[in-house]
Amino acid sequence: MDGMLEVAGLGEVEERAYRLLVRAGEADVADLAEELGLTTDATTGALAAMRGAGLAREVGPGRFAPVAPEIALGPKLVRQQETIDWARQAVEQLAEEYRGSQRRRNADHLIEILPSRDALREQVRHLQDTAREEVMAFCRAGHVVMPSSDNTEELEALGRGVAYRVIYERALVEEPGMMANVAYGIGLGEQARAVRTLPVRMMIADRATAVLPLVQHTRGTAEPTAALVRGSSLLEALIALFDVQWERATPIRIQEDGRLADAASCPLDADELYLLSLLVAGVPEKTIASQLGLSLRTVQRRVYHLMQLAGAQTRMQLAWHAARERWL
Repeated sequence: MDGMLEVAGLGEVEERAYRLLVRAGEADVADLAEELGLTTDATTGALAAMRGAGLAREVGPGRFAPVAPEIALGPKLVRQQETIDWARQAVEQLAEEYRGSQRRRNADHLIEILPSRDALREQVRHLQDTAREEVMAFCRAGHVVMPSSDNTEELEALGRGVAYRVIYERALVEEPGMMANVAYGIGLGEQARAVRTLPVRMMIADRATAVLPLVQHTRGTAEPTAALVRGSSLLEALIALFDVQWERATPIRIQEDGRLADAASCPLDADELYLLSLLVAGVPEKTIASQLGLSLRTVQRRVYHLMQLAGAQTRMQLAWHAARERWL
């Protein structure tokens, strides 16, 4: 608490004198001098400074009382806070200008080259471990870093509340074991969609950092070269690319009660919704049968049942009806 009256332009002696007056209510010069251990002249000088600062008033010959602190100090503190706020804004503006200058002068701060599979894998794990709000990803067929089943970082991130939006390439969904893996992720909160093909593998964390391979196809034991992209126009372009693909992709949704949150009248159960989402995503019936451990005939019978519910004669009509009725 010492130094409180520096905002009023007073020193240590004046502050001690003001505190004594506040505690005593009133005091004369002689009493204050004795308490402060000062001469009468020094005490008189301190009181004159306090009167000039609006902290004390004379209530009788040689006798003084304090001015209420909220009256004496309040306006000064408000002005000082305004000055601090202005200075903080100026510092933030200068810091942003500095960062912009550094980004222009040091491109390596914006794009970092990852020269190996291990470096790429480390960054993919790091992005998910440090994500706080959202992870967006393009998942293409044929893993480069690690199979989806090994991505335990996603499960941990979902557990702490990080949102995941993942777009899967159809060929990846058709790989052995992937349907169950995707369904498991959806059950934990992942939002999943599917498209025929994706232009690139990519992961973006908190719209602040992206990682993506620079060469899409490597042969033999060749190491993939990737880029870590930080805040820049390039990152904004990658985010825009994801948003466009997300709008075009087909949702893959599963709920335990068999209903969609926005479609309470949907007549399909969870298994039927999953089957329908795979059909609309373009996964062949033969592949669905293999992945679900069902016979092709069983899958065809279930598809026919979906068509009957929709009053559809073709799979295209089924997809159209599902979209119109918001089954997916």
